[in-house]
Amino acid sequence: MRFPRSIPGTRAAAVVSAVMLAGASLATAAATAAVRPAAGAARVMPGGAAPHGRLASAPVAAAPGGTAPQLHVSGSELVDSTGQRVVLHGVDRSGTEYMCVQGNGIFDGPHHQAAISAMLNWDVNAVRVPLNEACWNGESYVNPAYVGANYQSAIEAYVHQLNANGLVAILDLHWTDGAYTGPSAGCSSAQAVCQKPMPDAAQAIPFWTSVANAFKGNDAVVFDLFNEPYASRATGSTNSGWRCWLHGGTCAGISYQVAGMQSLVDAVRSTGATNVLLLGGEEYSNDLRQWLAREPADPDHDLAASWHSYNFNACSHRSCWRFQVAPVIAQVPVIAGEIGENDCASGYIRPLMRWLDSESTSYVGWAWNADFNCSSGPGLITGYYSGHPTAYGFGLRAHLRRLAAG
Repeated sequence: MRFPRSIPGTRAAAVVSAVMLAGASLATAAATAAVRPAAGAARVMPGGAAPHGRLASAPVAAAPGGTAPQLHVSGSELVDSTGQRVVLHGVDRSGTEYMCVQGNGIFDGPHHQAAISAMLNWDVNAVRVPLNEACWNGESYVNPAYVGANYQSAIEAYVHQLNANGLVAILDLHWTDGAYTGPSAGCSSAQAVCQKPMPDAAQAIPFWTSVANAFKGNDAVVFDLFNEPYASRATGSTNSGWRCWLHGGTCAGISYQVAGMQSLVDAVRSTGATNVLLLGGEEYSNDLRQWLAREPADPDHDLAASWHSYNFNACSHRSCWRFQVAPVIAQVPVIAGEIGENDCASGYIRPLMRWLDSESTSYVGWAWNADFNCSSGPGLITGYYSGHPTAYGFGLRAHLRRLAAG
């Protein structure tokens, strides 16, 4: 995702410009990690589902407006309470991960009904909302006006409003505490002011326990446990990175105790929450090749994989999608929680969306922010109320409208 504005404690702007775009380093995102293909026992497909690569029937996309579907996992699909397959098409609404910690408020731009109506005009059925653990947990270094109960109630009200408009809300733990200055570091601060390689155990586990308690019973909310892990860059190898991803604890190259994915799953389930849990892979969620082999245990069997795809990522071509992503799609639901490109155009996302459609796979465009540049954001829109697209956003809107028209 975008690295917004200057933040105290981050590196100088000249360095930042070469460090992070869409959550990944431009200098290193194209480097291909030597990761072995994932292995895992085949899952039983739900009734009516076709083998991977062949659709038995058209997917059922949750219709914009009305009641948001209550989701759970069945085999390799997201389904609603009636067992109908649901495919999500949405946008990322950035701001709630950085505004509070910068002392500028909670939301970046309007978030009331008129702004949501503009989203609905794009025929979306999901909105991903990035969160900041320091703001939710009420940590002392954040302006008290924007933390704890104030932040929580604002997020809860926004989620309620999204659901009331028929939109699934994906809550994403985006920025976390922990000092990290190793490879691909986004900042040197121990505060939650940038993307860290993995979440910290001290604050991320209480965060998800609290979030789960706030939203349990509402399965129209999906929990995206951590935005874009890059543990392998910190630990120095692919296998040690994936071990850190799953188990956490003491990880080479990371100064703080890490909350692994298993501990985050356990934290949510300990509350009784049955929400679908979304887990991003390594390399800023662009690499899923060991996801199946490292999948955490979940007593509810409601896990899905998060995949992020930009034109500058390592896995950014059809052959990679077929050999690295498709095997995961065949066994668990996959949501492409961020798709985008840095050229102010849509030449990358158009074929990507067509491929994801062919796999009945959900996707979300980064980002519904009018103050983001269409390339360096990348930003989808020029106005919150008009929903007028940038050149990049036009490609997403046109594609979603074609899908809605049948």
